[in-house]
Amino acid sequence: MQNPGNLRVTTCARELVAELYTATTRFPVSEQFGLTAQMRRAAVSIGSNIAEGCGRSGERELIHFLHVALGSASELEFQLLLSVDLALLSESTAAPLLSRTSDLKRMLAGLIKSLRKRIARHAPTQ
Repeated sequence: MQNPGNLRVTTCARELVAELYTATTRFPVSEQFGLTAQMRRAAVSIGSNIAEGCGRSGERELIHFLHVALGSASELEFQLLLSVDLALLSESTAAPLLSRTSDLKRMLAGLIKSLRKRIARHAPTQ
């Protein structure tokens, strides 16, 4: 078990949620239970899955939850692009959110790769 607060990816995920909540407050009320809620859930899911994985007993379980977080980040990326297509977000508002989401995906992928290497190094040789 490890402390998710010790991971830079957790801090980035929290910052993304805060920025996304601010950006989606400008969405029309008609989207409150639609795209707004879906985007917020996806963003919150990223950090939540990192935290849940850190609370599990082993690195393999952590990797599983990091993959789920990566999926949520991909979902959010699509939703951000869709928000621009639907003129709910301007490109200038979406660009930093997309950049942060992309950075987060790279960080998650790097952490997964690092954990896999660590598991492989400690695997018993046959």
